[in-house]
Amino acid sequence: MAEQRDFDFLVLGSGLAGLFYALRVAERGRVAIVTKRAADDSATSWAQGGIAAVLADDDSFDDHQRDTLTAGAGLCHEDVVQYVVERAPAVVESLVKLGVHFDPAEEDAPSGGGFALGREGGHGRRRILHHRDATGREVERALVERARAHPNIALFEQHLGVDLVTTLRSGIAGPNRCAGAYVLDAKTNLVHCFLAPVTLLATGGGGKVYLYTSNPDVASGDGIAMGYRAGATVANLEFMQFHPTCLFHPQAKSFLITEAVRGEGGILKTLAGDAFMPRYHAMADLAPRDVVARAIDSELKRSGNECVLLDITHKDPAFVRERFPTIYERCLSFGIDITRQPIPVVPAAHYTCGGVRTDLHGETDLPNLFAAGEVSCTGLHGANRLASNSLLECAVFADAAAEESLKRLDEARPSAEVPAWQAQWVRGATSR
Repeated sequence: MAEQRDFDFLVLGSGLAGLFYALRVAERGRVAIVTKRAADDSATSWAQGGIAAVLADDDSFDDHQRDTLTAGAGLCHEDVVQYVVERAPAVVESLVKLGVHFDPAEEDAPSGGGFALGREGGHGRRRILHHRDATGREVERALVERARAHPNIALFEQHLGVDLVTTLRSGIAGPNRCAGAYVLDAKTNLVHCFLAPVTLLATGGGGKVYLYTSNPDVASGDGIAMGYRAGATVANLEFMQFHPTCLFHPQAKSFLITEAVRGEGGILKTLAGDAFMPRYHAMADLAPRDVVARAIDSELKRSGNECVLLDITHKDPAFVRERFPTIYERCLSFGIDITRQPIPVVPAAHYTCGGVRTDLHGETDLPNLFAAGEVSCTGLHGANRLASNSLLECAVFADAAAEESLKRLDEARPSAEVPAWQAQWVRGATSR
């Protein structure tokens, strides 16, 4: 039988944004985290590169802002860029306190704040904190462990957000606002009503609308659609970022080859061995993602070939295996030794730069509905996201949303009985 469940905070999604927010607000109230698969099945877990932050002595906030604005093709909101970049060191510190292990600095290697720093496309400096080539997995591990152990957090795995509850739709007195969500329990096939004064959308992007994508299967745009149906504004959905380098192999399911490979000296070449990126951009292989993806597409159309090659065989094999163990092992499973052979790569859909529009507090224009991470459109990315600014945005806006949400904790909860969900409310709704 369908139930009505009451919480102080409702979080839809269990990636970095949702977990970071939940851990912040759980000190003051009861939190429900709703996630459609297992708690660690998120786009965050798939993030290889890292999180961008100004920590090195030769770097500056101005440089990071400039790189972000350049990558965004002039469509970033400058105040948002400044807001996020300046808060990056603080959120890195928070993640470390929560148990995230970033690679420590090594002697005679580029570093900052005691951490090893990598470089990726579009960045003029080394500012990427990482955990080898599986940073997102490490972030997810630490935060899921904390969330599971917290007495005020209830994790609802195998639960799928179907539609948002609004006071206008539900007949609850007062001005229209978000009051929770209808949630499908995939095991029982029942839709329950989760009520909360504050709801956070942290459901990720919609990369799985594309056939070839680096995204996990859960990235199907649910939160963007729910926000839109509830009346929240969505923006910049035309800006879907394609990652330049996904492994080209029939069994690889578009396995991502992190931009950090090029940051450590990897060179893009045609099948004939021509290093082509210097013809397209002054930063060559470290140009912004949209430039590199279009360059590869141009080369493929010109040559008729199915892929290009990413070559890091000129680097020390021990370094490659140590720095990129996940990529090394995955490629080796397909018969490619990346210390001896170049990696066949092609572009694939990667990141939804648009989403549900928010302010600097992470709140949408539907009161009491917040959004953070890839589901949102904060104005940070413009037309093209700078590498490793995604995990950064998740943490900064989850933190901002949590701070603002705590101010709403004492707001009156809906006292009326909310009607059960009706299938006809959502055209084409499924029980995926």
